[in-house]
Parts: sequence; C-alpha cells; structure tokens
Amino acid sequence: MANLSGTLSILSAMFTPAILVSACGSLILTTSQRLSRSLDRQREVAQQLRQNQQLAATSTPDPAERAHLAQQLVFAARRARLLQQAMTGLHLTLSIFIASIFSIGVFELVNSSATWIIALLSVLGATLLLFSSVLLIKESALARADVAEETAYLIRLAPPA
Repeated sequence: MANLSGTLSILSAMFTPAILVSACGSLILTTSQRLSRSLDRQREVAQQLRQNQQLAATSTPDPAERAHLAQQLVFAARRARLLQQAMTGLHLTLSIFIASIFSIGVFELVNSSATWIIALLSVLGATLLLFSSVLLIKESALARADVAEETAYLIRLAPPA
C-alpha cells in the first residue's frame, strides 16, 4: 500500500504542472488566432494604402485617409510584434512546464533529491507566463487604441446629424 501511496504522490506532483500546460495550450491557441486576425488586418490596410497610392495617379487622394491608413498600419504592425513575442514566451513556458513534469518523473525514478531543479523550472515557467500575459495585456490596450482611432476617424467623416 505504501508503494501505491508513493505513486499517487508522484502523480499528484506531476498533475499541477500539467494543469499549467493545459492553460498554456489554451493561451497559445487564442493568441495564435489573435495574431492571425492582426496579420489579416495588416494586409488589408496595406492593400488599402496601395489603392490610395494608385488613386493618386488619376486624382487627388484624401490626405486624412492616407494618414489614417498609415496609422492603422502602425497599430497592426505593433500588435503583430507583441503577439509574436507573446507566442514565443508561451511556447517557452509550455516547454518549461513539460520539462518540470518530466523532471518530477525522472527524479523519482532515479531517487534523486535535486528538487531545486523542479522549483527553478516552476519559477521560470511562472515568470515567463507572467511576461507573456503582460505582452497580451499591452496588445489588448493597443487594440483598444486602434479601435478608438478608427472610430474617431469615422466620426469625423460622418455628416453632422
């Protein structure tokens, strides 16, 4: 029975990082979707800028629209960069949490007392998870600013009621 108790203890210790692996996987999935949408937006705005530039050959384009599109492109590029950094951090975090699960199992098999490695991996993983979360918060704030700028531009275009 003591052997079963020890095995359950090991599995319990391995379960905590496994939950964090699942959380990282969810964050990676949603961040990947956000990155995809951001890149699509960047391509769309770049295409609108090209069309605006082509229009300049035949007529006088609206300089306010060109400035607005340029600002939108800056927002999209900054968002994509933040999301790419967050994705890198999340993938590193995922790797570290998997390494900590693996370490728990290996150290138990070889009866090692090098638990400081597991603690170090856990702290490193949590730190990277926090860093990635901060990047995602910054990207969300940038997205909010982007929407506010676009809304303000569209309100300026709308005829007075």
